[in-house]
Amino acid sequence: MTALAPTLEAFLTERLVAQRGSSPNTIASYRDTFCLLLRFAAEQTGKQPFELDFSDLDAALVGAFLEHLETARGNSVRTRNNRLSAVHSLFAYAALRHPEHAGTVQRVLAIPMKLFDRKMVSYLSDDEVDALLATCDLGTWAGRRDQALLDLAVEAGLRISELAALRCSDVTLGRGAHLQLTGKGRKERAVPLGKAVARLLRAWLPETGGSPGGPLFPTTAGGHMSRDAIEHRLALHAERAAAHCPSLQRKRVTAHSLRHTCAMRLRAKGVPLEVIALILGHEDIATTYAFYLHADLQAAEQAISLVAPPKTKPGRYRAPDPLLRFLEGL
Repeated sequence: MTALAPTLEAFLTERLVAQRGSSPNTIASYRDTFCLLLRFAAEQTGKQPFELDFSDLDAALVGAFLEHLETARGNSVRTRNNRLSAVHSLFAYAALRHPEHAGTVQRVLAIPMKLFDRKMVSYLSDDEVDALLATCDLGTWAGRRDQALLDLAVEAGLRISELAALRCSDVTLGRGAHLQLTGKGRKERAVPLGKAVARLLRAWLPETGGSPGGPLFPTTAGGHMSRDAIEHRLALHAERAAAHCPSLQRKRVTAHSLRHTCAMRLRAKGVPLEVIALILGHEDIATTYAFYLHADLQAAEQAISLVAPPKTKPGRYRAPDPLLRFLEGL
């Protein structure tokens, strides 16, 4: 047996689970990365995955794998960098266990993260949110479930993993209605619920058909909805809503854009960014400032209006020379 297989097994079980206590989401992300990498390497080398060694996963092959993620699989640069981070973690772990592969390990560790453009956050207006929710067919069980899910996503700004993991027992209604959940980085937080979404959840809970420990938004089979299933339902409703709300045709509506929508709605109502950070579960408030203060065009316009030069007259440059004027007019 090669050194790769037992090292990878030890990395996933001993390092991630026993030593670091990584979350199930982290372990699943690493697992998916190595499944993709080993399948790609097997196609490139003609070997079975269990026959591969660290010498087969050299910098050239890992680089080709990263290129494959972007071109063939259509992954974003962020996803590419996340996959590379998992590979780096494995090779850093292997460096102390297999010094005979030190050269290969160091060359793979030297592969840099790829820079990418940081776009402004995409969020929905109130009219677009109303159009999206209006597509839920309240005459069906699935439609009522989707309405409760989408409304909660907009009102509470939950991550898609948090939506998928919600249980009925996580909801507290009545005075001080809130959600109790464990978010990214295993951080627990309580998210307050407004009166409208609390009424909606109160009407929905009897339809879940499960125990208090059952999923808040179950599938027809009674299990938790996967993240892919949530995104699929959201894309379906967004496509229907775009037919009546043309502005949605120019936007990519995802669960994360609903999270941004929640933050921007709170920002528009004057909620301090520190409070928004607590609601969204941001560990570093700098993340909140970077995303939502930058996207607040109204605040930027107000700031610019304070320093606009008075009595400024519009003007246009005119070339004094007739030949230059002719050339610039072409």
